[in-house]
Amino acid sequence: MLGISACLGGIACRYDGRSNESPLLKELVATDQAIVVCPEVLGGLPIPRIPAEIQGGDGFDVWNHHAKVIDKNGLDVTEAFKEGAILAFEQLQHLQVTELILKEKSPSCGSTMIYDGSFSGNRIKGVGVATAYFIQKGLTVYSEENWQEMRLT
Repeated sequence: MLGISACLGGIACRYDGRSNESPLLKELVATDQAIVVCPEVLGGLPIPRIPAEIQGGDGFDVWNHHAKVIDKNGLDVTEAFKEGAILAFEQLQHLQVTELILKEKSPSCGSTMIYDGSFSGNRIKGVGVATAYFIQKGLTVYSEENWQEMRLT
């Protein structure tokens, strides 16, 4: 079974209450070839919610206590992001998901690029909080930008 970021599967769960629907990925869900997951919602964050970015590094740094997830109002939402990653992993493990296609640039799901924590739109190389956790637990993570190319190699 394949896991997909819920926003890519057409669920309106982004911070702004919208989705990032990918018709091809939504079709995989509709035909029971994939399931959707949103670590931020599982962590208790509302829809919509204040935008948040990782400050001080990337998702691996968050788990190593060297970085935090801070929302645009300055509130530390690190624990909600971590709890959501753990709960998402438990769901994925229960469903025997071993590969995921996640939303690039997300502070939870980014797999190669995330925003730099300044809320300026600048991006840096790095992974989100959930992606770091999933990788540490042995799951394979792709982004919606590279999954077709990467799954073929």
